[in-house]
Amino acid sequence: MLTKKKKKMHTENFTWENKITQLLNLKYPIIQAPMFGVTTPKMVAAVGEIGVLGTLPLGDLPVTKCLELIRATKQLTNGPFAVNVFLNPLPERTEALKNQYTRTKHYIENLAQQANLDVNLAEYEQVVYTDYRDQVDAIIAEGCKIVSFTFGVFDDATITKMKQQGILLIGTCTSVAEARVLEQKDIDLICVQGIEAGGHQGTFLSETLPEIGGLSLLAKVYDAVKTPLIYAGGLYNASTILAVKTLGAQGFAIGSLLMGSEESNLAEFEKEALRQAKEEDLVLTKSFSGRYARGLSNTFTQQLDHSDYILPYPFQNKLTVGLRIAAKAKENPEFSSLWTGQSLGPYSSQSVKEILTNLIQKVETQTK
Repeated sequence: MLTKKKKKMHTENFTWENKITQLLNLKYPIIQAPMFGVTTPKMVAAVGEIGVLGTLPLGDLPVTKCLELIRATKQLTNGPFAVNVFLNPLPERTEALKNQYTRTKHYIENLAQQANLDVNLAEYEQVVYTDYRDQVDAIIAEGCKIVSFTFGVFDDATITKMKQQGILLIGTCTSVAEARVLEQKDIDLICVQGIEAGGHQGTFLSETLPEIGGLSLLAKVYDAVKTPLIYAGGLYNASTILAVKTLGAQGFAIGSLLMGSEESNLAEFEKEALRQAKEEDLVLTKSFSGRYARGLSNTFTQQLDHSDYILPYPFQNKLTVGLRIAAKAKENPEFSSLWTGQSLGPYSSQSVKEILTNLIQKVETQTK
């Protein structure tokens, strides 16, 4: 009878300490990913207690909400944490866009009615743009010292302004070309996001998604730039972390692994939907936000994808907020946006501290 032997990866002189732990003042170069709608101040503070960097997602929230979340997090921790903002280019408001918005709104209202969901969807005039410069002013005022960003890159004046305040910047790339732009802009750390990653893809140089596998992308970016790299996408156990470490990553972004945790903002029915998911349930979709995001396929994504009822970001995102709220109230996963990466499960219900401590211990055991 053949017995399966556990594989062991030997890494000479393994240590967690590197440029990223030094720059961010961390014990471990692990970054809790900024999962908008999932990450809570409690999660950010909890991971900080074990020497991991928590990231508070601010997205394109108005300044008042940004301040509220930053202050709530500061009430829970004195340690360092990052904040994350969206830099998506904003579409010009036109009569054609307004008409398209009204048409899409009616379509989604009809879908909701068929599903017995009582929705209150935003009117076109209620969609307000957030200027990231205002967010930056709030971030500086609150004394935040680590800022990550996605969907673009800050303008030169804003980069200079933050650097003068001693703020460390982390940009997101999904291609070698994007990594080069971030390095040219003197961004301190680059997060390399593979197509495997859950949630929104951070592409900003092209309307077309690069669709590059994470390992191939990481190896190419490592050869192309000198900036220290964080890797995001498909990390869920010791072997995946050690694999990307071998390819040049010095930091490791963990997201999906924490979605079922005690500190996650997901409702229990949403966590359970993730736990029951299979590989074939995963999809890249623009249906909820107007930008590509990886998550679970459901009735809503199937109805919207490949239709002409998808507005540009942020209009689609703002329009579907009411739908997602109604779906959560009725515990209906068929109209909820459940983002997750390709490495499904197990979505443990433990505290993020327990989940990440267990992961760290397994990495250390595997390298002895």
